[in-house]
Formats: sequence, C-alpha cells, structure tokens
Amino acid sequence: MRTHNQYYAQGNYINADNINADSFYARIPNSKAPAAKVVTVFEHQRLTAHDFPHVSDFHWLMAQEFAVFTIKRKQGQWQLKVGHHIGIILLPSGMTLELLPKLDQSTQYNNIAQTRHWVQGMLSDLTRLDARQSRKLPSMKNLGQFSDQSMPLSVEAPPLSDWLLEQFLQRLVRYQPTQHYQAQINNQSSLQGRLLIKEQLRHNSMQPHKFFCERSVLSQDMLANRLIKSALVWLMPLLPRSICTPLLQPWQPLFGLNQRERQRLASIYAQAKQQLSVLPLQKQQLQAAQQLVDLAYWLLQQSKASTGYGIDPTRPNLSQPKLCLLIDMNQAFEKWASQRIASMFQQLSSNYHPFYQIQSVWLNDSEGQACVSIRPDLLIYKTADNDNNQNQSDTAVSKETVNGCYSHVIDIKWKYLPHAGAITASDAYQLTSYAQAYQAGQGWMVYPVLGDKRRPVALKQQMYRDSGDSKSDIIDGTKSNHSNHADLWLIPFDVLTGMVNGDLPANLNEA
Repeated sequence: MRTHNQYYAQGNYINADNINADSFYARIPNSKAPAAKVVTVFEHQRLTAHDFPHVSDFHWLMAQEFAVFTIKRKQGQWQLKVGHHIGIILLPSGMTLELLPKLDQSTQYNNIAQTRHWVQGMLSDLTRLDARQSRKLPSMKNLGQFSDQSMPLSVEAPPLSDWLLEQFLQRLVRYQPTQHYQAQINNQSSLQGRLLIKEQLRHNSMQPHKFFCERSVLSQDMLANRLIKSALVWLMPLLPRSICTPLLQPWQPLFGLNQRERQRLASIYAQAKQQLSVLPLQKQQLQAAQQLVDLAYWLLQQSKASTGYGIDPTRPNLSQPKLCLLIDMNQAFEKWASQRIASMFQQLSSNYHPFYQIQSVWLNDSEGQACVSIRPDLLIYKTADNDNNQNQSDTAVSKETVNGCYSHVIDIKWKYLPHAGAITASDAYQLTSYAQAYQAGQGWMVYPVLGDKRRPVALKQQMYRDSGDSKSDIIDGTKSNHSNHADLWLIPFDVLTGMVNGDLPANLNEA
C-alpha cells in the first residue's frame, strides 16, 4: 500500500478567477490548496490497521461492512481483504482510499501509474458507442458516463478520485443552470396570469378579494439542475476550497434532491431527461446538459452504497453518507472486452453482427420446461454476403429468416491465467457447452494480460471412442467424420492497448 501525492506537486491547477468554457479544461486540484492524500490498495490485498495513516479510518471501514471487503481475524489481528472491485472511498480523515485492479504481482506498487492509465482508459472506452446506434451494452448506466474527450493523461496518472472529478468539472464549467418557464398556481390578492374559473369558484366564493390564477415563471428550479446540484454537493469533499466558491456560485440558489426524491432516483432521472429534451437548446448545449445529468445520476446512484452499521448516530460527522464509488471489476472487464472485440469483428467485415449476453434455454426436461439457461458474454453471428444489410438488434438472430450462422461464441473472464494449463475444468466445460449449443465454429475464452507477449493458444479436444476392447483410441479433436466440435482458443486481451494479442487465428474468416 502506498500514499501518493506526487500529482499535486506538478503544477496542474486551475485559476479560480478565470473559469470559462472556452479556455478551461479542469485540472485539479489547485496547487495552492493543501495536498489531499490517496491511499492506494489492490484487489485481493489484506489490510490491517497498521496500513492506514489514521487508524480510525480502518475502524470506520470495519464498521461499514462494505460488500467489497471480507472481514478476517488472523493471528489475533483484524483484517480487511479487498474483493474484486475498483473505485474510491472517502475516509473520515479526509484521505481517499483508491482501489485498483490486480492481474499479478507485477501490477502492484511499482506500476500504479500504468494501472491508473489503463483503468481510466477502460472507463472512457465504455462511453464511445456510436450515438447513432440504438443499442447499448448491458448495464451501461453504471459505466457509461465518463467523458470520451478528456485531456491526455500525464506521465504520472492522477488517482481515480482526481480523474473522476475532472470528468465532472469538464462538463460543469460548460454548463449554466438551465432556466425554463414553469406553471405556478397561486391563490393571491392580485390577478396575475390566467384566472382559473373552476378553482376560483371552489376556493374564493366567500373571499372575492383573492384570485386563483396560473402564470408562467422563468425558473431554474427544474429536476435536471437539482440532480446536478446534488452530485456537486456530493463531490465537494474532493474540491479544494479555493475553487469551491466560483464553482458553486451559479448553483447557490438551487436546492438538491430531498430524501424522498433520492429514494425514487430512477424516476426523477427519467423526468429530468424528459424536461431537458423539450427545452429550446442548441444541439451541443442539449448534449452537454444530458451528459452532465447522466453523470450526476450515476454519481448519486453510487452514493447509495451502505454507509454503516453500528455508527453512533449522535456523531453526525461520521453518520453522514461518505463519497463512495465501487465498480465490479468482473462486469467492467466483460463489457470493455466485449465492446472492443465486437468492434474488431465489425471492422473486419460488415457480415459480423455482435450480440451481448443473450440468454437462451440450453436444457429442457421431457415436458419442454426450461431447466438450464446459458448466457455467453458475446456472440458473433455471421450472415451471408447478401444479408449484410440485415437490421441488427439485441436479440438473437433467427436462422429461419437470415442466411448465416453463429461463427464465434466468446466467454470473457477477469482472471489471471499464467499459462494454458491454468484453465479450470469448469471454464473449459462452459466454453465447450456454449460452442455446442450455438453450433459455433469457434469458441474463445478471453482473459486479461499486461503487454503483447502472450499469444492465442489453440485448445485441441480429444475424443475417446470404444474400439471393442478394454482400450480406447484417441482421436485428434480437429473436425472429422466422428466429431463436430468447435475450435477452442485462449485469447489474451492486452489491457494496456485494449486489443487482443497477436494475429487473429488463421481461420477467423473461415468459421
């Protein structure tokens, strides 16, 4: 574990008195502000109280019972074992706990900047779906809000907390709280706007000096602005005080979401998007507003993480929800690799159509009831040349209406695989079952690596048939008269480049 603050000494700062949309790309924090410290840990690491500059932070984490940590007792000492999540947790001391992924021992300590680089690239990549496409990767709401136009990372990559804050500030400085006309209904002593006859007769028959009227008022009090304000307040602990005032000034009159609205955040978010869509904004302004609302919603979703059991409610400074962002690394890597590999196939030929996590029934009982379903991470369907304009959708292609076949079934695993012999039997069974169910020509198991040295490895299946005596003949697993098996491959995915390693398997276009 390390505590890092080198980034703060590089002179990357913003001038709080000169914030404008034309010349500013948010670089935080301000070099004149006190350097906030970051405690960096990795997946699967075991943490003790001695690993924290402030022992109270460790005890606070113990009390929270976050799902990302497993509490252990070893040699009379409490430990927190980090799970398969990445993200940030703001600790009560003001320090930030940064959780990074770990592939092997080489990813720890001496390659923190490298790890930050590719993690931030992964999160940015997940937003680069073509806006003209109707489909999106599954569960993108938790990963699809980061800017794809962020500034190039420096040699010393900023911690995830700083990078996340940059994404928000880059949008915020280009957006002012939107105003729109809202209908206000008041029962008042002067007639303003439109008199509501029905309500006037019902409420004011005995008080003719009052008027029940409706008028349109230009107001900033709209759900989109309040979503953004709530997220801004949530991020405030990461902001140096020297820039808080100029950033908050346009937002000061607005209120954030109340507790009841936070409980129905999804519906509030949908209403906010609908309000924005009908405003008379230019295309670029509308896009910037929608992206900021998307990011604000995502941040508020993360703040729903459990903030503690057993915390003394008489100490409000500890019972307040802390800034917490935790992302399941298994899901993040699956989505990232799926997108990258699908793009690779589509660049190779327009006949390839990707389908993400399609669930299909695999086993039925004698009465036709579904027993077991399967859901590969990525399916590649290859149409014939005359069907390459077939409309794409996020459901499996019907082979009755389209001339083609499933060419590749791809399973993606976030796990360290030092060599081909390290593949587990369960992973091999799963890949073989997928390929058999979809009658795919090739089955890929994709796994992460650091660098381009590892190459794809073909797995040859062995078939055993009864030769009429106590012995069995071994038949090579390549396609023959006695087998109809897919070609199975272990495919290394280089996280540093976001690409599969090596040349594509030679028979890729023949599958």
